[in-house]
Amino acid sequence: MTTNTSGAPLPATGLPLSLGQHIRRTLSLAVPVMLARVGLVVMVTVDTVMTGRAGAEELAFYGIGLSAPLVMQTIGIGLLVGTVILSAQADGAGEPQRCGRIWRLALIVAAGLGIAYGAALLWGEAILRLTGQEPEIAAGGGRVLQAFAPGMPAILMFIATSSFLEGISRPRPGMIVSLGANLVNAGLNWILIFGHLGAPAMGAAGAALATSITRWLMVVAIVGYVLTMPEAARFGVRAPLAGHWRSIRPLLLLGVPLAAAIGLETSAFAAATTFAGWLGAAPLAGFQIVFNTVALIYMLAIGLSTATAVRVANAIGRRDQKGLARAGWVGTGLVVLVMLGVAAILELAAAPIVTLYTEDPAVTAIAVPAFGIVAWLIVSDGTQGVLMGAMRGAADVVVPTLIYAFAFWGLAVPLAYAFGVVAGHGLPGLLWSLCAGLTAAAILLAWRFRVITRRPVRPL
Repeated sequence: MTTNTSGAPLPATGLPLSLGQHIRRTLSLAVPVMLARVGLVVMVTVDTVMTGRAGAEELAFYGIGLSAPLVMQTIGIGLLVGTVILSAQADGAGEPQRCGRIWRLALIVAAGLGIAYGAALLWGEAILRLTGQEPEIAAGGGRVLQAFAPGMPAILMFIATSSFLEGISRPRPGMIVSLGANLVNAGLNWILIFGHLGAPAMGAAGAALATSITRWLMVVAIVGYVLTMPEAARFGVRAPLAGHWRSIRPLLLLGVPLAAAIGLETSAFAAATTFAGWLGAAPLAGFQIVFNTVALIYMLAIGLSTATAVRVANAIGRRDQKGLARAGWVGTGLVVLVMLGVAAILELAAAPIVTLYTEDPAVTAIAVPAFGIVAWLIVSDGTQGVLMGAMRGAADVVVPTLIYAFAFWGLAVPLAYAFGVVAGHGLPGLLWSLCAGLTAAAILLAWRFRVITRRPVRPL
C-alpha cells in the first residue's frame, strides 16, 4: 500500500476502502473545515447580533449591505476552488511541488479580484438605489458596503490559502485562524458599533469595518503559517513560478464556471434579500436573521462538501473510480443525516434563536414562524452543496452550472417574486420559493454525479 504526501495511505486497486474507512476519512477532513467555515460565518453572526442591539434600523442596514459582499465573496470562492482540486489531485498523484505553485497563482488571482471588488463597493449607496431600495435604507446600507470594501482582497487571499491547505489535507490552521479571529472581531465591534474607547458610534458600518480589519489580520496569520511550516519546501511554497504560469489556465478553467454556479446561487439569495427590502424594514430584518442562521448551518455542509471534493479529487489523482463514487455518496449521506438532526433542533429553538438577534416585537413576529420553513430548506441546501462538492472534485463544472442557472434563476427567483411580493405572502413566500430551487438543484446534481461515476477517470 502506497501513501500520498500527507502520509495518508492510498489503497491498491484490489484493496478498496471499506464504508467505515470512507466515513472516518471524510469526517476527519470535514470537521476542521466545518469549524473554519463556521468561524467565518460566526463573524457575520456576531456582527448581526451586536448590530441588532444597536436597533432594528441598523440591523436592516447591515442586512441590505451584507448582501453584495457575500455574493462577491462566494463568487470568489468559486473562482478559487481550483486551488483545492488541483492541489488535491497533485497531492494524490505524488507531485507535491505543484501544490505550492498553485497556491501562489491563486493568491495573485485572489488579490486582483479583491481589489476590483473593493473598488466597486465604494459606490455602495448608488448600487442599492439601483435595486429600488428606499433612500434611507440605501444610505445606511451604502455606508456598510464602503466599510466592507477594504477587506475584500484580504478575505479572498485567506480563502485561497486555506483552500491550498485543505487540498493537501491540512485544514487545521485555517480552522484555528478563523475561530481565533472572532475574538478580535467581537472586540472591534464593541468599540466601533457602540462608540467605546473614544471611537465614534458607527452602528452597522462599524461592524463591517471591524470585519475588514480582522480579515487582514487573518491573512497575515495564515500566510505566515504556510511560509514557515515544516513541509514548506516539499510543497514548493517558495519554488520558482518561471515556466509554471500555464498552471493558471486549469485554475481558471475550473474556477470560472464554478464561480458562475456559486454566483447564481448566492445572487438568488441576494435577490430574495432585495425583495424583502421592498417589503419594509421589519421583513428585511427578519429575513436577515433567517438568512444568517441558514448561512451558519450551511457551514456544516461546506465542511462535508470540501472534504468530499478533496477525497473525490484524490481518487481521481490515483485513478480510483470506485473510490470516487464511494467518496461522493458517503459525503451526501452524511450531510442528509446531519441536516435532519439540525432541522429537528431548529423546530424547537426558533424563539430563543430569534431573541439572540433582536427583541423588536415586529421582527420577532415575522422571523420565528419562518424557522419552520428553514427546517425543510436546510436539508435540500446541504444536499445540493455536498453534491456540488463532489462535482468540483471530479472537475465537472459546466453541466452543474447550467443546473444552478435553472434551479435558482429559472425557478427560485421567479417564484420568490411571484409568491413573496406579488401574491403578498411575504417572508414565507420567499423562503418556500428558495426551498423549491434548492430541492431541484439537489435532485439534478444527484443525477449528474451518477453519470460522472460511470465514466473513465481522467485527472487534469
